[in-house]
Amino acid sequence: MAAVSKTAMTRAGRACAAAVALMAAALQADATRVVSIIPATTEMLFAMDAGNRVVGVGSYDRFPSEVEKLPRVGALLDPDVERIIALKPDLVVLYETQAELRKSLDRAGIPYYAYTHRGLADITATMRSLGERVGVAAQAKALADRVERQLADVRRRVAGRQRPRTLLVFGRDPGSLRNIDASGGDGFLHDMLEAAGAADVLANVHQQSVQMSTEMVLARAPDVILELRYARDDGSADVSAWNALPSVPAVRNRRVYVLRGEEFVVPGPRVAAATERLARTLHPDAFK
Repeated sequence: MAAVSKTAMTRAGRACAAAVALMAAALQADATRVVSIIPATTEMLFAMDAGNRVVGVGSYDRFPSEVEKLPRVGALLDPDVERIIALKPDLVVLYETQAELRKSLDRAGIPYYAYTHRGLADITATMRSLGERVGVAAQAKALADRVERQLADVRRRVAGRQRPRTLLVFGRDPGSLRNIDASGGDGFLHDMLEAAGAADVLANVHQQSVQMSTEMVLARAPDVILELRYARDDGSADVSAWNALPSVPAVRNRRVYVLRGEEFVVPGPRVAAATERLARTLHPDAFK
């Protein structure tokens, strides 16, 4: 094997160091052209006064109204890599699980911010870290602080009150009790429910989503059932399907409620307002 000269090694070392420095500089620079394919982070960017930097959004981004004017670049399962690259972003906000998209961006030399869907406390942590990455750390901190104060106020209002055993449902077949999707004991919906003064009947099921049978509902015997309706075309408030389970305390005592709004399923800046709506439904006297 031919010996490598000391000069060549030095040059190679300098080139490597320069490349690393260039990459570090790119990562530290404030992002001015951001593609966000996640509804929650898109809302965060606009709420922290960085909406003018967003040049592309995901298929399911709906709020604020300004996003309707922006190019759509796919979502979790169908990101449009070519369109993302064509927008010439200096930052792409994507899901941590989108391994193929991350590889494509690495090849194109485009930095990204990887988002992970976790619990309630992680929402404000994401606000702060995303704000730092984009270059609006002060605005992001102010936003996160405000959301945390609002959540603390909700917790204070319901503190000491009896916690009704509550089932939080975010999906079922229309007009029936088939394919009931409910919040399990992990994730931000569970955390919101507890912050609102409820005892989650599925707290011991350590997953974010639980598909329930009617037998499971009967066994858990919730005092309250909260149904979330977040699709824009779902204006129904019909809960009569639950009458098939008259022995369930929530049904027997007519404590089955429908709450509408995308804010319940988008873990972004509106999460405190959504938590307060849950609390007002469970503990109306606490807000008089």
